[in-house]
Amino acid sequence: MGQAASAAAIPCRRQTSHSHRSTSKSRSTPFISPMLFNGRHESPNEAIQSVPDYTSELPDECLACIFQSLNSADRNRCSLVCRRWLQVEGQSRHRISLNAQSDLLLLIPSLFTRFDSVTKLALKCDRRSVSIGDEALVIISQRCPNLTRLKLRACRELTDAGMEVFAKNCRGLKKLSCGSCTFGARGMNALLNHCASIEELSIKRLRGTTDVASVESIGPGVAASSLKTICLKELYNGQFFGPLILGSKNLRTLKIFRCSGDWDRLFQLLADRVPNIVEVHLERLQTSDVGLEAISNCSGLEVLHLVKTPECTDLGLTAVAEQCRLLRKLHIDGWKTNRIGDEGLIAVAKYCPYLQELVLIGVNPTNASLEMLASNCLNLERLALCGSETVGDVEISCIAAKCLALKKLCIKSCPVSDHGIKALAAGCPNLLKVKVKKCSSVTSEGADWLRLFRESLAVNLDAGETDHQDASASDGGAQENGLEIPSIPSQAAASANNASSSTGRSSPFTSWLGLFSGKSYVACTLRKLSGGNRSS
Repeated sequence: MGQAASAAAIPCRRQTSHSHRSTSKSRSTPFISPMLFNGRHESPNEAIQSVPDYTSELPDECLACIFQSLNSADRNRCSLVCRRWLQVEGQSRHRISLNAQSDLLLLIPSLFTRFDSVTKLALKCDRRSVSIGDEALVIISQRCPNLTRLKLRACRELTDAGMEVFAKNCRGLKKLSCGSCTFGARGMNALLNHCASIEELSIKRLRGTTDVASVESIGPGVAASSLKTICLKELYNGQFFGPLILGSKNLRTLKIFRCSGDWDRLFQLLADRVPNIVEVHLERLQTSDVGLEAISNCSGLEVLHLVKTPECTDLGLTAVAEQCRLLRKLHIDGWKTNRIGDEGLIAVAKYCPYLQELVLIGVNPTNASLEMLASNCLNLERLALCGSETVGDVEISCIAAKCLALKKLCIKSCPVSDHGIKALAAGCPNLLKVKVKKCSSVTSEGADWLRLFRESLAVNLDAGETDHQDASASDGGAQENGLEIPSIPSQAAASANNASSSTGRSSPFTSWLGLFSGKSYVACTLRKLSGGNRSS
């Protein structure tokens, strides 16, 4: 009662204390009060209901366009406003991701009654949980016949039979990505034989192809003319996909990561069967200069990634450079084997004038090859030098003087000092961003000096200690299977991340605190630090 009385007395106090105000303002007070409307008491719900709903005049199509511009969390909130918004939001949502545990089976009918226009679906299961089986996948395929994209992760209960029924029901599928699933070659062939529009295929750790005796070859089927991208990762019998690769006559991108077997023979057949290929990624693969010489016959090649292929040398890279003169992007992770160096890079500089991006990891180029690259590749815009023992101040000065088109430069774990960094101030007129990481001789003074003379230049300096180089070019340069870091409890990790972003502390500080997360020191310490910052 005390609260009601106080609320009711608010207008009176306003009128008493502000009697000197104009009469119009004092009259407007009851109108804006939530408690008084049209001279009578009215609850907040009644006041809200009395406000006209202008969205009711919008067609469902316009409302759907508005929902599609929102993120997932905002869309979920909008769906709770009224029944109409719930219906329109569900019908306009084309992409959903579901936890594919076995309990999902009972929820599938109600889920896809609401979301009846889904075209992009992700089914992800935890590795320690039991995933959905064939029955759930079949129901999904019946409810979503217009699926164009499907992602499967750790769905270990799916079999060839379930994939075959799915393929028959979803013939318009264009993109399939599956990892750690247990169906095999028969399920893959069913997809390729029924989905004539499939364009992208990504397969990782397909468990059903480990038995050599029972695995059948995987061919392109009716997808031979539509497939444009094939990505194979960590397959024990990856060469069973050979007929698929060679039969995809319009294939543009081929990515093979950590698949067992000798791949030179397949690459020798590649140029004759797949003439339009423009992008090749090879990582931790058993291939040699023979395979590179075969790939060089693909004269339209524009992008080449060679990551940890120790049998590839300057000879193979020279063959690629001589034949593939349209090369635009070249990534080489030499794994510190010193089998690719100046000779191969000089060939690239000589024969590939359209080169725009060059990433060298664990490769030791000298001033001779870098100067020729800078002089001949006039379109070189992005350059990364990581773990190169021969790249010092002289080489950086050469890059500064010669690379006129360079826009982004990354230097990591190289013997570069402030002198080399300062040389960038007078060169590379188009340079926009410089990233220096784990170069112990580069100090903050050198970075500040460069910022002072190039105000528009973004300089990112991390002069930490050099660690073991295990960079990988998988998936756009992000390391995918490198050094495994022990997991930190989620609460402590979240606290550390929030403190790092809010207080501007460096990552080594939060890493040091992470060592004590098991004893609950992190939360207490960060609370004290955050409290001290707020009080100051």
